[in-house]
Amino acid sequence: MEKIKVEKTASRGIAVAKIYKYGELDLKPVQYKVPADKKKEQLDKFLDARECVRGELEELAASNEIFSAHMEMVMDFTLEDSVTSKINNNSENAETAVSEAISEVAAVFGMMDDEYMKERAADIQDVGKRLMAQLKGIKLPDIGSLDEEAIILAKDLFPSDTVKINTDYVKGIITEEGGVTSHVSIIAKNLGIPTLVGVKGIFNKLNTGDMVCMDASEGVIVLFPEDNITREYEKKKQEFQDEKLRLEKLRDIPVITKDGKKINICINAGNADDIERALPVKMDGTGLFRSELLYMENTHFPTEEEQFEVYKRAAELCPQELTIRTLDIGGDKELPYFDFEKEDNPFLGWRAIRISLDMKDMFKEQLRAILRSSAFGNVRIMFPMIISLEELREAKAVVEECKNELREECKKFCEDIETGIMMETPASVLLAEQLAKESSFFSIGTNDLTQYLLAVDRGNKKIADKYSYFHPAVLSAIKHIINAGHKENIKVGMCGEMAGDIKATEILLDYGLDEFSMSAGSVDYVREKILKIQGII
Repeated sequence: MEKIKVEKTASRGIAVAKIYKYGELDLKPVQYKVPADKKKEQLDKFLDARECVRGELEELAASNEIFSAHMEMVMDFTLEDSVTSKINNNSENAETAVSEAISEVAAVFGMMDDEYMKERAADIQDVGKRLMAQLKGIKLPDIGSLDEEAIILAKDLFPSDTVKINTDYVKGIITEEGGVTSHVSIIAKNLGIPTLVGVKGIFNKLNTGDMVCMDASEGVIVLFPEDNITREYEKKKQEFQDEKLRLEKLRDIPVITKDGKKINICINAGNADDIERALPVKMDGTGLFRSELLYMENTHFPTEEEQFEVYKRAAELCPQELTIRTLDIGGDKELPYFDFEKEDNPFLGWRAIRISLDMKDMFKEQLRAILRSSAFGNVRIMFPMIISLEELREAKAVVEECKNELREECKKFCEDIETGIMMETPASVLLAEQLAKESSFFSIGTNDLTQYLLAVDRGNKKIADKYSYFHPAVLSAIKHIINAGHKENIKVGMCGEMAGDIKATEILLDYGLDEFSMSAGSVDYVREKILKIQGII
């Protein structure tokens, strides 16, 4: 028997079953140079494979919208241009050209610090896997063919691997790679399948048929358990199911403090699909809509109409509140179709609101789309990385300019749309009282705020122990922001990781936080914590 402790819990739950080892396919390209008279043949081979993959993805997209984005990726003209160039200019064969082109695009996402963005690399690689399988004439395995209960073990899984999962048979998922914000993790969470990711070295420790107990709530895997351990985990599994049902029954209870104050519990979302998937938890709105995903998963700066359709759908799905953060790129977030100048310290460089104010036409297209969507729900505009009153005033002036244009065009929007600030810089903390006078709301971004206040790179493992939002300086800053906002009668929310941490809930309630915004999977737990603190349950 061996027990392994795991850090990355993608989907809570407990499973007891035998392993089904989902092996890796050999999709490495056969490398050789192509003579000039054979280049068209290789290009046609790529185009034929792409068309086959497009057809596969179109069929999958009919039942899962994740694959609509995959269809766009495989038909992306930049991918075609890259493959064509490698074949024509470098004399590479189709397999090598596709492999290199996919790796280059995936690397752009993989190098990002933001976990959500980093996991988009897996979607690119999923598309690449399908293309390579077509080029090599290999049939991809199908998890949907399982006919007995099992825990899936894989190096990594892609969305197309998991879309056909039958929950009658798949009782758990363990991967050696991957992250908690990947589409696989999202799918597993939606299906209620216990999932642990990033378990280094486990793939070679187990074989199909080996018995395993896993507790994805505590992050524990027991290999080759003895009978008494198996019985213990079977009991824990039933207790977890009972707990899950109990938490679901709390979803209709209003979260109100003893003095009658309503606390909003919201979700963070990267797109409208995230909101739709979260609807069963009965959140009070979307406290952070990451608009940059629309830019980063595109082949061009999205047009006003393209953005409007996305924001409108999100507003209709979540009419209580939709807080859209304006474009937050730069730092670790790049665009595949826009060249950023190399910066020695990009986190302190040209990013977020600085880019928007410099690229005013792009900023106006986004603001016009957001304003138009406000006719379909309670939409709010949130500006990231503000460090001065001048920046806030300049951003608000562009909003007013867009409003005037829309009035002249007789296009509907909410005249009283709220504009607020993502409080995430030391400067915004020190200027909180002044900024509150000219803001409709504050939302505290604890991820960057902690990083900037403590001068600790949150992606640097060597100093990871120094990164803590429980540091006295961070707690003092949070309390100051809340007090400053309340002094001017504006609401203060939080959309960083701290908002979903039940170890921080009581502190934040004591400070007077009005809104907690988090991943959908944390909503039930934070709701329960607040209800207990208030003596409601």
